[in-house]
Amino acid sequence: MAKTRTHLSKLDPVWTQIVSEARQAVDAEPLLGGMVHACILHHETLEAALAYRIAQKMASAEMSEQLIREIADAAYASDPSLADSARADISAVYERDPACHRYIQPLLYFKGFQAIQAHRVANWLWREGRRDLAYFFQMRMSEQFSVDIHPACRIGKGLFLDHAHSLVFGETAVIGDNVSILHDVTLGGTGKEDEDRHPKIGDGVLIGAGAKVLGNIKIGCCSRIAAGSVVLADVPPATTVAGVPAKVVGEAGCSQPSVSMNQLIGARDK
Repeated sequence: MAKTRTHLSKLDPVWTQIVSEARQAVDAEPLLGGMVHACILHHETLEAALAYRIAQKMASAEMSEQLIREIADAAYASDPSLADSARADISAVYERDPACHRYIQPLLYFKGFQAIQAHRVANWLWREGRRDLAYFFQMRMSEQFSVDIHPACRIGKGLFLDHAHSLVFGETAVIGDNVSILHDVTLGGTGKEDEDRHPKIGDGVLIGAGAKVLGNIKIGCCSRIAAGSVVLADVPPATTVAGVPAKVVGEAGCSQPSVSMNQLIGARDK
């Protein structure tokens, strides 16, 4: 058994780090021992820990924790990319959020990370044709996290939701890899039009707090949307847009805005 665990630790460094930090957390604060053991140390894999944490957060009088955990377990078993994306999400939070000092924090404490993992399960349900159950997940996410994401919304890996309050992502919205989004952001439509009606966010984009991106428009890779902007038209790659309505005000200032998290207009990373 010891050899198997050593082999698995090499294959899953994110989970190995989380387990190590969990043990340290229990030593430092024994009062949290019950929660940390239940959420992390009682599980053999990140997939199992994620299913448990999602079930804890999403359960209600209408659906038990056990049922939601079984749904999440089935999702992770059916689609390994869900947990791979979760690993990328944890790493993104650790790398980009100055308030995150350990890999354990997103899993235990950060509602943005927890909401995205719940959405990934909801999206799996949607793709499996289990639409009503997917809508249930969307409802509970909105109630628990103040994050309202349609279960059909497609989201890449390495997403960082900073603060994750009052977020709305529409049905046909698409978010690429390694995107960072601050609080109070809407990826919405512009009316009652049907079919493809929501924004397509490219890889490496940074969206500032309070921004509204509306309509079936394309936001180019590695671009920046300034806080409070209302974006109604396509945004070229590697540019910064700001204003109501948003206009191009310059270059992005760096090759990876979503990683640098630099939101100052006109500033360049050295």
